[in-house]
Amino acid sequence: MLVILSGVAGAGKDTIIKELTKRDSNITTVPAYTTRSPRADDIPGVSYNFVTKEEFEKLIENGDIYEYDIHHNNFYGTSKKLINEKAKDGIVIKDIDVNGTEKLKVLLKDMGIKVVTIFLRVPKAELKRRLENRIDKLSHEEIMLRLNRFDYEESKMNIYDYVMKNDDLEKAIEIIQTIIREERREEELEKNK
Repeated sequence: MLVILSGVAGAGKDTIIKELTKRDSNITTVPAYTTRSPRADDIPGVSYNFVTKEEFEKLIENGDIYEYDIHHNNFYGTSKKLINEKAKDGIVIKDIDVNGTEKLKVLLKDMGIKVVTIFLRVPKAELKRRLENRIDKLSHEEIMLRLNRFDYEESKMNIYDYVMKNDDLEKAIEIIQTIIREERREEELEKNK
């Protein structure tokens, strides 16, 4: 099963994913490929697979990427191999943007991999505050780039199975854990029919 978390930059996706994988050994994540530079707290091969633009283009050319998009002038993409290996029998949780979510829902359904999609909402004023207070200190231009994408991301909420507010980390984690448990139970019932 693949659980996709989406929402604008600063919605808390990475924090929630880290907490879920720490609290439940049955939940894993797979790092996306990206051309962005590593941040201070990034661990190559864990946070992301960091590659050059040329290497990323080669992955696309070779058909090694399910979906990719450009955000904030950097490429981000989902590895076919990693998703196929881990999502068939386990629970993978992944941060994927709205465009990638649309593509993966179609592609993976045909492969027999259950996809559960969750959109995290954050009020625009709260999002601005979070972006301004990030540890990695974004420039004004980077903050504006992320805020400008807010309306587009929110306009795609209707493609998600679940839409939830992320204004309380513990509550958000509990809700997502419940969603995963219920969806997994439903998946097992379907397999046993």
